[in-house]
Amino acid sequence: MKNLVYLFALSSAFVSCQKQAPATDDSLFQNQGNPLFRNAFTSDPAPLVVGDRLYVYTGHDECFEDSVGYEGKYGFNLTNWLLYSTDDMQTWKDHGQIFAPADFSWASGEAWAAQCIEKKGKFYFYLTAQGKDEYNGKCIGVAVSDSPTGPFVDAIGKPLISDDMTDNGQRGWWNDIDPTVLTDDDGTTWMCWGNGTCFMAPLKDNMIELADTITVIPLPRYVEGPWFTRRGDYYYLIYVSMGQGRETVSYAMSSSIKGPWQPMGEIAGMAENSFTIHPGVVEYKGKWYFFYHNGNLTLNGYKGAGGRRSVCVEEMQFNEDGTIQYITQTANGVAQKTEE
Repeated sequence: MKNLVYLFALSSAFVSCQKQAPATDDSLFQNQGNPLFRNAFTSDPAPLVVGDRLYVYTGHDECFEDSVGYEGKYGFNLTNWLLYSTDDMQTWKDHGQIFAPADFSWASGEAWAAQCIEKKGKFYFYLTAQGKDEYNGKCIGVAVSDSPTGPFVDAIGKPLISDDMTDNGQRGWWNDIDPTVLTDDDGTTWMCWGNGTCFMAPLKDNMIELADTITVIPLPRYVEGPWFTRRGDYYYLIYVSMGQGRETVSYAMSSSIKGPWQPMGEIAGMAENSFTIHPGVVEYKGKWYFFYHNGNLTLNGYKGAGGRRSVCVEEMQFNEDGTIQYITQTANGVAQKTEE
């Protein structure tokens, strides 16, 4: 969700380069290909299926002002999360802002990657925010709602994961980021997260406490952005890996969510015009979709960049043995082609 020059970005002046009107019931738009969402700079997509509808939660890149030699390449300025939904992958609805770190008393900002999951009629939104006061560094919080569209409220009044709970490893004070969650057949929900180190722990049935100790999953070239999913007999841990100078996407497979995890290699290359990439995978109406972001959107005169990203989507295919086919990033994505 960020790169090694993040600290440089903190010292840079910034302004918001887009104004977003509140969503209304008729805030509809058509899929025009990639980038998928074009009314705001979006990042870190997290899909969720509820009934016949697909929801995609995203970060909101409110870009830094350009300056000579900078041009928005590395500045991350995210202060809220947005939500979009569809029932056919072609007509989408913009729900506007869904939550913000400011809604937490313990957080000071920085709305990094998140994921929403449903359990027992409640919707739990696990997210990354910067802690304040006694909570140093990045934290993972949880908000809860009776609806996938909110309103969401702080579930516990403090972080679920804070910096003192994990070994700092390679990334120091910002390794507790990018939560992903998956509920297993026995009803246990597992959470995986981390930058530089891939952490994993089960949650209690209340979804707001850890049920056991935090463990580490060893993965080759692991950077950040893990995503749990399951298909048939196999569990998949899809994650951001380091390619040749920029991030790529790799995955591991297992017959159990507890592992062991077998690394399977790379399935998506570097995103265009963006150092980062972030996977979000979902099965919807019999097809599998791979959401990610690149830096190809131009909005209000501002070109896309590492800190001005845009969510995209491709269909994802599997081989007979359960392995994932390589995903080519395209301009059309899953938009229906019209006859000329």
